Amino acid sequence: MHDIQTIVIGAGAVGLAIGRELALKGREVMVLERHDLIGSETSARNSEVIHAGIYYPRGSLKARTCVEGKQMLYDFCAANRVGVERIGKLIVATSADQVGELEVIRAKARANGVEDLVLLSAAEAQALEPALACEAALLSPSTGIVDSHGFMLALQGELEAHGGQVVLNTPVEAVEALGGGGFRLTTGGAEGMEITCAELVIAAGHGAPGLAAGLVASLPDLAPPKAHFAKGSYFKLTGRAPFARLIYPMPEPGGLGVHLTLDLQHQARFGPDVEWVDARTLEEIDMRVDPARGDGFYGAIRRYWPDLADGALTPDYAGVRPKISGSGEAAADFRIDGAQSHGRDGLVLLYGIESPGLTASLALARIVSDHFC
Repeated sequence: MHDIQTIVIGAGAVGLAIGRELALKGREVMVLERHDLIGSETSARNSEVIHAGIYYPRGSLKARTCVEGKQMLYDFCAANRVGVERIGKLIVATSADQVGELEVIRAKARANGVEDLVLLSAAEAQALEPALACEAALLSPSTGIVDSHGFMLALQGELEAHGGQVVLNTPVEAVEALGGGGFRLTTGGAEGMEITCAELVIAAGHGAPGLAAGLVASLPDLAPPKAHFAKGSYFKLTGRAPFARLIYPMPEPGGLGVHLTLDLQHQARFGPDVEWVDARTLEEIDMRVDPARGDGFYGAIRRYWPDLADGALTPDYAGVRPKISGSGEAAADFRIDGAQSHGRDGLVLLYGIESPGLTASLALARIVSDHFC
């Protein structure tokens, strides 16, 4: 007999969405979080963008869950009064040799089921955004912005309303697969304990590969990936931006370029950039924003907003993408390992849930629940 039916490790957007989905399906669920509040790592340090599903390879988990999760997220936010706005996005070609790439992006989006992209001439784009400089642009009307913390609070509320629990300040220090089925977790914190469960989901973001590595002693077929850390710094704009939509340059290796996003108050921020960090754990990474990195932002931004004034950017915050592919490697897809990959019933591990993880969270939760329900 186990202490609880299902444990989810990690109370970010994805872990909370999984816990909620399992609770809605009648499972006894506990979500363990090492920090003293929910969503304090990747989920709290991103652009809060609802992505359309444009850039990802056809048939990939990123593409499928982003496109499905986008509508699920809009519907959830409407039903739960979470702040959200379908604000739209322009992907801009700032030189003549980039214009052809817009059609490549549109074709990739169409293959993913995103049919609403509109190719605009420079004049059409500037009619929408007069401050914009470009040769051409793609309009993505289904891109949006969301109050990510409000979203996570709503997930937690539904989880708890259906009998689930979120337990904070409870770092998981070790996980063991039990011989008769189920798992034993050893936790730290003020009240360290051992707890057993019949089913386990590891949705711990940056920490997932390390937790899985600790399981290898009892489950040698797990084969967890290596964790890679790509830090991204954001700078905020002093004053109000002259844009009503998100502005994205052409994608670059490791990310989507230094783009302009808006929060629900329409305050602008720029970023993230890509800084690969050699670290073993997230705790080793300095999360401060180096003001000197802003020097490179000005040139990148002025390609599409030439009127950006000197000194208009100030350091804001930084996040770290939980990658499972390194610098110079092709971007890895989301990875969800269930019994078919490692042979152990009742265990699901999620790796590399970076962008568009927030957008995809509800769709990812449905996939995970299908392993159990």
